[in-house]
Order: sequence, then C-alpha cells, then structure tokens
Amino acid sequence: MSAGDDRSCHGGSGQPGEADGGWPDPVLTPLTVTQAARLVRLAEDAAAKRGLPMQYDGAGALVPVGSDGVPVPGGVFAGLANLARAVAGIPRQRWRSAVAAHFDQMAAYPDGPPPVPDDPENELYLRLVCARTIEPSWAQRVPEFVPDVLTVPATYAGRAVAMHFDVDSLGVTWEEATRMGLANLRRLRDTVARVQHNGAEVVSLTGSMFTASRALVLDTVLRESLQVENPGLGSLVAMPARDMLLVHVLRDGTVITALDLMVTIATRMFGSRPGPVSPHVYYVADHGWQQVTDRSTGGAIRAQVSGPLLGAAQHLGVRVIPS
Repeated sequence: MSAGDDRSCHGGSGQPGEADGGWPDPVLTPLTVTQAARLVRLAEDAAAKRGLPMQYDGAGALVPVGSDGVPVPGGVFAGLANLARAVAGIPRQRWRSAVAAHFDQMAAYPDGPPPVPDDPENELYLRLVCARTIEPSWAQRVPEFVPDVLTVPATYAGRAVAMHFDVDSLGVTWEEATRMGLANLRRLRDTVARVQHNGAEVVSLTGSMFTASRALVLDTVLRESLQVENPGLGSLVAMPARDMLLVHVLRDGTVITALDLMVTIATRMFGSRPGPVSPHVYYVADHGWQQVTDRSTGGAIRAQVSGPLLGAAQHLGVRVIPS
C-alpha cells in the first residue's frame, strides 16, 4: 500500500511556468522545477522529524533510507504527486503546514499499511487508479478496468484512502472484495452539476474521493443521479480525477460538441487535480467501454470518433469523418 500518495502521472504542458519563471517539473506537475525542489526539501524534512528517514528518488516519491543514506528495499514509500497538486493551489506560506499535515497522517503507520478494516462488508470499496501512479510490482496484483486504469480494493484511512493490493490480508477472496466494493460504491451519493456548452450538456458528478470509481457502477449513477435508465445509444464517460466523474448521455446531434468539451475538462483536471485517474473519454454502451480519445504525436489528447461511437453518432444524424 502507498501510505502517503500516488506516484506521478505526467500531465505537464512543457511551457515555462509563470509563478517563478521556471520550467515545469517533468514529474511533480503542475509545479515548476524550483517549486518541486522546495516541496522535496519540505517533505524530506517533515519525514525526518517524524522518524521516517526518507530521500527523494527523482521519480515522484520519497523512499526509505538507512543510516548511511542508502535506499532500503521494502517499507512504505511516500508519493508526492498528489501533494504537489495540492500545494500548487495554495500560497507558498501555507506549504510547510500542508506538508506537515500530510506526513502527520503517514507517521501514524510507520511500519506499513493501516490495519485492515474491522467491517469490510461496509468499509471496503473498489477504487479506480491510474496504473502509472502505482509501483509496477503492486499493479500486477490487481485487474485493469480500462487500459492504464486499475481496480484496487480500498478503505478510508482518516482523511485519505488506503489501497490494499494484498487482497489475502483482508481475509476475503477477490470475488468477495469485488462484491463488497461494488455494493458500497452503489451506496454513495453524488453531487450533480450540469455544464452547458453550445447546446450540449455534460453532467459533472462530485461528492467523495470515490466518485470517479463510481464509473464501475455506471448503471446506478445513471439511474439515481441522472434519472436515466438504460440509455439506448449509450453515454460518454470520463473519470479524470478521484473526486470527479463526467457523463454525457447520447440523445441528439450535440454528441461531438459534448465530446470536445469533455476532452477539455478531463485533460485539464487530470493534469492538475490530486488523484489523477485517466485523461481519456470513453463511449459506454451495452456494458462495453470504448476509449474515444487518443494521444497525438504532440502529446495532446484528441477525440477519435470511430467504431461503435461513430455508428451511434451517425444514427443521430451527425456527419462525422471517421478518425
């Protein structure tokens, strides 16, 4: 389990930063190189003061080190990606206290992950996580939901979320963990906002650190939060960050406008919000998930209308040049 944070999923633009004239850090986006160096210094100092000797690995995380300063295998690493995104939105004067609060929470479990839940039937969720934010050896233990997005059993741990990659430690089988996790996701409630743009409507759902993960129970989200039962032509869905789910139900010719809007929102949130999940947009119909965006040669995410989505758009009378 990552006790502190996730590793970075890159989302920088490659343009000079404005805050201090520096270039964006290649790992701890959206900070500049100078800002990232300051965050690393604050984080290493905070960890040391709490009896957690750690050192930055250059790849988005603090790793444990011995008395000789050499990294030691195993133990708890502290990812800084979410912390970087959090401090980017607050004044510099508050960085130290924000970092201290982050490591206060981590210090509660110095020897490993938090204890397993006493009542997994009511406390266990399934969480969608960007695969690139997870230690590769851990990522291999859990299934992939869509490319680059993993499904991980998780529980609340104070103000954070603990991910349990060793399902056996929970005392349940993967099938039982899945049943419990999905049932608890269905019990959550969404805060609903509607975004209008050139006649198209995109529904923005928030409410918890598991909101994006409610994509796993999309039928419940559609029925309870959007009051839509089994949309005949499917939906566009994006889960850019842990606390955000975007949905557009296909009804008319605004589907391409909605897709373009969702691409803009999803890529911006994926690159700036804590808990990035995926920068992509998906077309969901008949329980099938089709990724309808792709990364261009320049690195930008662009819409890609083809396959089932192309068929649905044409059914709605939209003239589309296939991607």
